[in-house]
Amino acid sequence: MSVAEPVKTSSWGGGDFVPDPRLVNEDLAPAGDKERTWKVYDLFALWMSDVHNLGNYTFAAGLLVLGLNAWQIFTALLIGFVIIYAGCNAMGRIGQRHGVPFPVVSRIGFGVWGANIPALVRAVIAIMWYGIQTYLASVAVNVMVLAAFPGVESWTRHSFLGLHALGWASFLTLWLVQFLIITQGMESVRKFQDFCGPAIWVVMLALAVWIWAKAGWTISLTTTPHPVSTGEQFRQWFGAIGLILATYGTLMLNFCDFSRFAPDYTTVRRGNFWGLPVNSTAFVVLSVVVTAGSVEVFGEAITDPAMLVARIGNTWVLIFGALTFAIATMGVNIVANFVSPAYDLANVWPQKITFKIGGAISTVAALVVTPWNLYSNPNVVNYFLGGLGAFLGPLFGVIMLDYFWVKRGRIDTAALFDATPGSRYYYRRGVNPKALAAFVPSAALAVVLALVPYFDQVAAYSWFIGTAVAAGLYGLICRTERAAA
Repeated sequence: MSVAEPVKTSSWGGGDFVPDPRLVNEDLAPAGDKERTWKVYDLFALWMSDVHNLGNYTFAAGLLVLGLNAWQIFTALLIGFVIIYAGCNAMGRIGQRHGVPFPVVSRIGFGVWGANIPALVRAVIAIMWYGIQTYLASVAVNVMVLAAFPGVESWTRHSFLGLHALGWASFLTLWLVQFLIITQGMESVRKFQDFCGPAIWVVMLALAVWIWAKAGWTISLTTTPHPVSTGEQFRQWFGAIGLILATYGTLMLNFCDFSRFAPDYTTVRRGNFWGLPVNSTAFVVLSVVVTAGSVEVFGEAITDPAMLVARIGNTWVLIFGALTFAIATMGVNIVANFVSPAYDLANVWPQKITFKIGGAISTVAALVVTPWNLYSNPNVVNYFLGGLGAFLGPLFGVIMLDYFWVKRGRIDTAALFDATPGSRYYYRRGVNPKALAAFVPSAALAVVLALVPYFDQVAAYSWFIGTAVAAGLYGLICRTERAAA
């Protein structure tokens, strides 16, 4: 598509409209009918790719250690996933209806230039976690290589920039594999995550059967290795809901990056239903059951599935399990941490940065920051990434309320690519001051709740509180605008 000529497609709402070249390229433009190839299974597999990873397994298993039993964890996470399902359907509706990615959707509420604020916040978080997830996958590969070839242990004796030679080899291999996949575009991403999602189920089901058999086919779902008071159980139960919302708030914010390729909204809802309340809850419950089984069999809660696979004592089983966990981690990495910054960076300079170039910049940046050093530094993970993560709830709150309540879904898609002063989404010099007035104080509040030790009791709810406060502030600021609509 050439941006220098009139674009005569229904995507622009009809007519001879010339989008501003500073706001559009082929990747940011509304998806056409030929690009809407994502079906129910593709979206279902997307959620499998996002959920089936070591981090989510450890999160669910950790709740058992904290004092919740399997049934309590099941109900808490089911409620959390139902809320996420509703949020993704809302963002998915916007993406599917207008066919545009997250940074373009952000122009509706934040302005054609102001949209770079939410886009860059999301991009920085994603790039950091992209590197960290690649590193975690490389650790699984290290386990596999050492089990198959014990002689390479000598590669672990010397380090460079905080990583030994085997670690560098594993990390760069996975980094290159992901780079090759993502530089082929969104269709390549779709095909890869269609495979990654189901792969981990093979290992998880086999692991569950093995541990269940070792436990004599009796695993208690009503006990916990560390019983706590009823009041503490309630606190942990509500905290689990808050934490799962914060965890998936990242992908929920930019879910329109994927739903824009769905042929209709029914496809979005069905894919999300099977992927979130059904599959996601099933995975975390299976994780808890396997962990509870480890207590029965080994007398301790083993929350790392790779360590549990190692207990089987078979080298080939360990190799297969580690390889599968690595592939699954790459799947979530590409879905949750690559697609977003690729679009977000393209939005900054569409004339020079395409989706593929944005992805290349993201992957290089994820290498340069030496993510193993980030991951080993709790201050970086908790304060820097945690602080940025607290911004995501307020962004979601402003964008949702603006689209569904203030503007009532009446959006001029073509105007999202128009930077002419006085155009619909130009606001004031391309930025909507009302959106910033709601976002800044609510984001500051969310960051304080998430990071200041005094508020530890409510830190798990920082995403939810930030979202609610931002939506409430924006509603108050825009009440006259809505009344006049």
